[in-house]
Parts: sequence; C-alpha cells; structure tokens
Amino acid sequence: MSATPTTAPPGPACPWWGLPLLRAMYRDYLGFAAGLQREHGDVVALRLGTERSWDLFHPDDVRAALVDHADDLLRWERGTEVFSQAFGQGLLVAEGEPWRRQRRMLAPGFLPRRVQGYAALMVDAARSALDAALPPDQDHSVRPVETLFNGLTMDVIMRTLFSSRAPAQAAAAAEATQVLSQAAMQEMFWPASLPDWLPLPHKRAKRRAMRVLTGLVDGQIAQRLALPPDQRPTDDLLAMLLAVRDEDGSGLTATELHDQCMVMFQAGHETSATALLWWSWLMASHPEAAARARQEVDEHLAGRDPTAADGAALPYLAATLKEAMRLYPPVAAVMTRRATRGFELAGRPLPAGTLLRVTPWVIQRDPRWFPEPEAFRPERFLADDPAQPRSAWMPFGVGPRVCIGQHFAMLEMTLVAALLLQRCTLETLPGEPAPQPRMYVTLRPTLPVRLRLQRRGPLRPQSAPCASSVSTPPVSSAA
Repeated sequence: MSATPTTAPPGPACPWWGLPLLRAMYRDYLGFAAGLQREHGDVVALRLGTERSWDLFHPDDVRAALVDHADDLLRWERGTEVFSQAFGQGLLVAEGEPWRRQRRMLAPGFLPRRVQGYAALMVDAARSALDAALPPDQDHSVRPVETLFNGLTMDVIMRTLFSSRAPAQAAAAAEATQVLSQAAMQEMFWPASLPDWLPLPHKRAKRRAMRVLTGLVDGQIAQRLALPPDQRPTDDLLAMLLAVRDEDGSGLTATELHDQCMVMFQAGHETSATALLWWSWLMASHPEAAARARQEVDEHLAGRDPTAADGAALPYLAATLKEAMRLYPPVAAVMTRRATRGFELAGRPLPAGTLLRVTPWVIQRDPRWFPEPEAFRPERFLADDPAQPRSAWMPFGVGPRVCIGQHFAMLEMTLVAALLLQRCTLETLPGEPAPQPRMYVTLRPTLPVRLRLQRRGPLRPQSAPCASSVSTPPVSSAA
C-alpha cells in the first residue's frame, strides 16, 4: 500500500464549505487533481459542503478500493442521477442486483470471439469514412479529425447495433451525444438539475439531443420488432439484446432494451472516437513512431485489409494506441464511488459514507510508474518492456465494473488505425498550437484538432526507425 499511518489523510484547507475548491475543480478538473497529488500525496482528503471525500492516486489503493472492496462501494448518487436522465437504468447506471443481472446477461455478447465477428463491418465503415475524408481524386486534405472519428465510430455502432446504414442519422446522433456529454459534465457540479423544460439555451440543446437519440433508438427497435421473426437480422447487437436470457429464463424488458441501446450509442462510439482523435494527433506529432507503426502494418498486411486475426501480429500499432490512451485516457476520471460501510484503505480507517475519486489522468502520468511520463513512448507497452503496476494503466476502468466493451473498442481502434496508416500519413499544420484537453464525460480538446491527411504512394521497403521518445507538447496545468 502507499501509506501506513492511521491518521486522516492530508488535504487542502476547505474554507467556505469548500466552495473555492469546487470552483477550481469545475474550471480545470485535471489540473486541480494533479495539484492535489503533487502537494499532498497519494491519498488526499477534501470537504465539499457536507461531503467528505478521498482522492486516490496510488495504483495499489485504487485496486484495493475498486477490486477488493467493490461490494462496499456504490456509484456516486449525483453521477448516476445525471446519467440516468439519458440512459435510464442501463448497465452504465444500474447498481446492485439489477446491475449484476444485466452484466450477467450481456457479458457473453462482448467476449473477444463474439466481437471479432464485427470486424468486417468495422473495416467497411472505416473505408467509407476515409474515402470521404481523402477522396480518390485528391492527394491530400485537411480535416478536423474529431468530426472524422465521431462519424466513423457512430457508423460502426449503427452497423453493429442495428445492421443499419443511415449517414444522416449517424451524424445527428454523433452531435447529440456530444451535447449530452457537455450537459452532463456541467450538471455534475450542481447539487440538483434544473428542469429540462426551462427555456435556457443549454436545456434547449439537451432536449433536442434527447429527441434525436430517443427517436433513433426507439425507431430502430420498432422496425426490428415489426419484422417477422424469420426476417430479422441475427448477428447484430440488437439481435443479441433481444435474445439474451437470465438464469431464470427472463429477457430484457422493453425499458431495459431501450436503456441498453442508449448506453451503447453513447459509450460505444464516444470513447473510441476520443481515443482515435488523440492517437491521430500524437502520430502526426511523432513521425518516427508513425513510420515504425506504418512499416509494421505494411509488412504484415502487404496492402490487404486488416482482419480480426491480425491484431496479434501488429504489436507496435497496438502499443501506440495504448500509449495514446495513457497520455490521454478517454475517461480521464472514473465515476466517484461512495463507501457504504467503513473499511481500512491505505493503512487508514475509511469512514462509511466517504466519497472516493480516481483520476487516471494523474495516475497514468506518474513518473514512478511511467518514466518520462510526458513522452510518447509506445515501446512501454511492448512485451519485452517491464510491466507497469497493476491498475497504473486503466483506460477501461478497474474491477467488476471494467468496461464491458473493451474488446470491441480495441478491435475497432486497431482496424481503423491500420487502415489509416495504409492509406495516408498524418501531419500537423504549421503554426497550430497543441490541443488543450478538457474533461467532459470524455477527454476532448477545447478547440477542433485539424490534421493534414497526405495520400501515400506505392508501398516500398524501408528500414525500421527508432521508437519515438519525444515529449508531447504541454497541454494543460495538469502536465
């Protein structure tokens, strides 16, 4: 464990019921969390209003809480209240036995062997998106990569969830998920949510986004149920959701079916799009690493499309994705947990009712676990590199609530990255500053990131360049 004393953890002064701290958290959550760890250590106590909380920055303590004491924790009530406005009581929000039931029913549908069946759909969606981003009659184009990957991953979700191709609906859904993410992050810092019917600008945007997503999901479900059983698709995620049965033979209710589809729309596309956005910028900023990954792709695929079976043969490409998610974790802060009973943590008694916060952004940039933490060094994740401590790298979470779609996401990102490197090189634009991250529900840049996509010529053998260890440009006060 990171500490042995039995006294309460250190922490900053909390005048005025912690309101100045709450304001600082809202303005720059990542910088605030990094400052707590830098000034007070691995376990930091705060008082915000009537709530008392601990921030955990040591992987051992994170694992002790989220794994060893998982049954003693519940997700923060305010967080689940905000998320439930869009996602009902789906897997992202549910607690206790409802969550265990859903997880038990859905887990088989997200095993590696099952998600590999979606590889061809993922490749086709990536091919279509890249054809649009860099048309055949152009040698290069300048694109906002957030738009590129948002549309691409939403197309993947439309195909894999509903066996549907509806570009206009996918684009509207992608925009709607961004609106809901921003609204959710804003509401987290208020003790209660204002009614959505109020004529406020952000409420109008939220209502519109909810109408878009609800209309799309309910419309797709209704279309499916209207088909005769023998004409319904059998190999997409909606078919899986309709077919799953619990141990007692019960299936998902109509409400549960709607809620799970809403969760898949948000979580299934947004985290992958965010990870690919930051990966693409890092590859454009580190041409030696990009060249090494590109050579690996060229030598193994020899110009053909990647398949699910190719992942193991592209270790350096996978390492670039993992290193990108280390520097820029899509979920930069894990949803806060509340201790339902007291237990010992980090050598200290944790009182019942205490809130626990975990911030992967800080843990994954700690030099104790990742030397030269600001440097983009994909070789950290190669097989011959010393393993990091357990839970030091956790872009998909830790413990029983680890992301159920992690295999889906890694397959999708690997296929998309391989296709992109086959087709073009990525270049930053002269004079444009490094993107500044800001935490919404996922880690997004404050301004659009534009990159130049340069079409590649015929494949030619090349010598393997050295792995890049160039530092990433400063990006926030948390760096």
